[in-house]
This record gives sequence, structure tokens and C-alpha cells, in this order.
Amino acid sequence: MTALEPVAEDWQKALAVVAHPDDLEFGGAAAIARWTGQGKEIVYVLLTSGEAGIDGVAPAESGPLREAEQIESARIVGVDQVEFLGQPDGTIEYGVALRRLITAAIRRHRPEIVITNNFRETWDGDVTLNQADHIATGRATLDAARDAANRWIFPDAGERWDGVRQVWAGGSPQSRHGVDTTDTFELGVDSLRAHRAYIEGLNWPHFDPAEFLEGISRQAGTALGTQFATSFEVFTV
Repeated sequence: MTALEPVAEDWQKALAVVAHPDDLEFGGAAAIARWTGQGKEIVYVLLTSGEAGIDGVAPAESGPLREAEQIESARIVGVDQVEFLGQPDGTIEYGVALRRLITAAIRRHRPEIVITNNFRETWDGDVTLNQADHIATGRATLDAARDAANRWIFPDAGERWDGVRQVWAGGSPQSRHGVDTTDTFELGVDSLRAHRAYIEGLNWPHFDPAEFLEGISRQAGTALGTQFATSFEVFTV
């Protein structure tokens, strides 16, 4: 990983838009904890309830279970507002309808920073494939940040909001920025552990949230010059 520059922290409100419960916790929750600890306001918007994410649990049961885990996970890192937009887990489609949905969320919450997940084709810039929902969500979020500022695009999706300064895609292989999460690393681990049913449903008997997060956070920290960090690809709107 190339050297990382610190992200800007002179903002007060951010909106995190991701596809599934657990998406933020696999690397980004420690950063969220840092910012809420600074008194910043962060809102989570989940496009799906992750209902197709546990092989042994039917979607009708899995969705509410995963919503509850996400709400608790968010609480651990200081986020008390979590929205679920009811999109179909596993089959999110990039397009005008998705852009409108996310534009409405941006106009509703009026953030300065919008956070989403990596939407490049891979996680490592090479062979570790990303998931289709992540790609569609991130692309649509980037577009929606621009759409939200244009009064003539989606006029039925709320009053225009041109206050988004940047969109940050966490964990992108093209990251050039990062944030120090050394002091909040353990909160990030606890936030991931809150997704207990999902982790158990993965059938990864030796999966250790602390070990997993330490691996990616230490690598990013080395690039930033800290013990632990979260990396972001930054887009200026």
C-alpha cells in the first residue's frame, strides 16, 4: 500500500451508505468511533437488511435478526440513527431508481461527508473479487452525491442539498487517504463482534474479528504512520 494522507476532519456530519449490515464493521467502524468521539454526528443508511446473508436462516427470519445486530453494532461506536431502505439483498441494481433512493437519503440528512464501501471490482486491485451489491451501492452513492445538489434531478426526492464536500470509499485498493484508528480499534472489534449470528452463519470456525481487523488496520496504519488506520479513496464532489 502506498503512503496515505490523513482525511479531512473539519466537518460535523456524515452519512454512511452501504449495502448490508456488517459492511461498515469489516474495517470502518473504528473510524466511525473516532469521529463520534470527537462529537461528530454520523447516520447509517443500509440499503438492505442482509436477509440473504445467512445460508441456514430463511430471509424472513434473517432480516430482522441482522437489523437488530446492526443497530447494536452502531450503538457501540456512537451511532444512534440507523435506517434500512428495504432493497433486495444480493440483487441490488445500479440505475436511476437506486440513485433516486440514495439522493433522497442525502437530501434528508444533509451531510458534509458521505461514506460508502469500496466499489472497485476487487478488494486488492488484483484477484480478490468484490461483491455485486457493494459495487452497485458505491457507484450509485457517488452519483447521488452529485444528484442531490441538482434541483432539476429527482425533484420529488426532497429539497436539493449541495453541502456534500467529499465521498469516501472505505477499503478501496486505490485508497490514498486514511484515518488513525489506534485509540478506537477495540471499539471497532466489538462492533464487528455484535454481528454474532452473521459471523456464525459464515461457517468460518476459526474466524477471529480482532485478528482479521488487526491485519487490515495495521497495514493501513503503516501506510499512514500510525499503529492502526482505516483507508479511504476520496472523491471531491
